[in-house]
Amino acid sequence: MKHLLSIADLSRSEIDSILTTAEEMHDVQNRQVKKLPALRGRTVVNLFFEDSTRTRSSFELAAKWLSADAVNVSARGSSVSKGESMRDTLMTLDAMGVDAIVMRHAGSGSVAQAAGWVRASMVNAGDGMHEHPTQALLDAHAMRRHLARHDLGDLEGKRVAIVGDLLHSRVVRSNVLLLNKLGASVVLVAPPTLMPPGAEAWDADSTAVFDDVLDDIDVAMMLRVQRERMSGGFFPSEREYVDAYGLTPRRLTRLRDGACVMHPGPMNRGLEISSLAADSPRSIVLDQVSSGVAVRMSVLYHVLAGDGSTN
Repeated sequence: MKHLLSIADLSRSEIDSILTTAEEMHDVQNRQVKKLPALRGRTVVNLFFEDSTRTRSSFELAAKWLSADAVNVSARGSSVSKGESMRDTLMTLDAMGVDAIVMRHAGSGSVAQAAGWVRASMVNAGDGMHEHPTQALLDAHAMRRHLARHDLGDLEGKRVAIVGDLLHSRVVRSNVLLLNKLGASVVLVAPPTLMPPGAEAWDADSTAVFDDVLDDIDVAMMLRVQRERMSGGFFPSEREYVDAYGLTPRRLTRLRDGACVMHPGPMNRGLEISSLAADSPRSIVLDQVSSGVAVRMSVLYHVLAGDGSTN
C-alpha cells in the first residue's frame, strides 16, 4: 500500500489487515518502553494546513513509537504564510528525501492531488469536507474492541447512527464507506439543513428524527456542530438543536443494552452531547483516542514497511 487517500481505495482484506495490525500495535501503549524498531531510519512529516490536536499528536506518537523520525510542519510559521504554493511546499519536502507525508488541508481532494506530485507516501489526515480515512479506521477499531469486551460479536449486522452536523463533516463519508465494507448498516440523522447533498445516493438510511432510531442502534456516533463553518441559520437555536438532536440524558437511557456512545472530538458538551452521556459507562470516546494511536501506527507501518508483519 503506497498511499492512504480514501476508504474507497481499500479492499476488505486491506482493511482487515490494518485493523489486525492495529490490535497488535495497541499493546505497545501499555509497555513501559513504547518503542518498536519497525520504521527505524524512516522520516514522517506531519503537514497540517489546518489546526489539529488529536490527529497530529497521534500521528506524531505513532511515528515515534515505530522509531521513525517525526517532523511537524504547520501552515502558520512556514513558507506557506509567505505565499508559497501547496505544490511547492510538498515538492520541497519531497526533495529532502522524506518517506511519508501526513497531510491535512481544507481542499477536498487535495491529498490525492498531492500524491501525484511527490515520491513519498501520502496519508490523508482530512481533506476539506471530503474524507478522514484514519478516523473511520480508528472508529471501527474502537467499536470492535467494545463489542469484543461485551461478547457482542463483530461489526457484521450491527447498526450505527451517525448524528449531527453531517454537512460539514469529513468523518461521515469515510465512516459510511468503511462500515458498509465491514458489514454494518448506517443511518444518518440530521436536520435537512445539515444533511450532505447527494447523501440519498450513499449506502445508508437517513432520517431527520433522532428518536425514531434510538431503540434499534448499536452505536450512537455524535458529530460536532461545526459552528466555525456556519455562516447562516442551519437550525433555529441551540436549545432546539439539543431538543431534537442532542444525546441528552433522556436519550441515553433509551439506548439498548450493549449500545455505545462515540464522538470524534472535540466535543461541544451540552450541545450535541450531554456531559452525562460523554462520561457515562457507555461512552468509548477515550477508547477512540487510544485507538487513534494504534491505527495510525498500523497505517504508517503498512505504507512504509508493507507486509503486515510486526515481528
